Amino acid sequence: MRLNVIVAHLRAYCPTFSTRIAAGIDWDAVASSSKLQHPSAYVIASDDQAEPNDLQTGVRQVISDGFDVVVVLDTSDERGQEAAQDLHELRAEIWRALVGWKPDSEYDAITYGGGALIFINRARVIYRYSFSAEFQLGRSRDGDPAETWHERELDGLPPLEGIDMRYDFIDPLRDPNAAPGGPDGRVELETREDLNP
Repeated sequence: MRLNVIVAHLRAYCPTFSTRIAAGIDWDAVASSSKLQHPSAYVIASDDQAEPNDLQTGVRQVISDGFDVVVVLDTSDERGQEAAQDLHELRAEIWRALVGWKPDSEYDAITYGGGALIFINRARVIYRYSFSAEFQLGRSRDGDPAETWHERELDGLPPLEGIDMRYDFIDPLRDPNAAPGGPDGRVELETREDLNP
């Protein structure tokens, strides 16, 4: 999932943070390098989960891309009583911005997965809200670009121009001198079906 798209959307629809929203692939790296004023939010790529392939003649899987919105707040008490109220209001603001929104055309709507405290001390609170959105790996229409190796191989095949068929009858044209039963190995009829491109 493209995190920059989510950051831009949060900047537009979460006024509490203004432009104090950044992205990264790992919270520890982001926390040590980015020093935004608080309250601030960081969009972190968390994981992707794949469902099993649901085709027998190809590959098609539903993938769920996960990301976290990590919120950093100043606090004046290490119990976090004030911060809990702020986090409740910020969560609602983030929900209004993200839940039900499609980050790209291939994704389904974003859903909420839960939240958890990361860190608290006398100066600040760090809280994580998890979200995900699903998309399909494997194209839906023949004209779409290949997304898997199997589709790429199929795209490389020449077009099917026709079908040659050879018939070896079991009965009544079976030759009892050639085989005691079943097909006798002789082709009694040949046909071709030409297909229009």
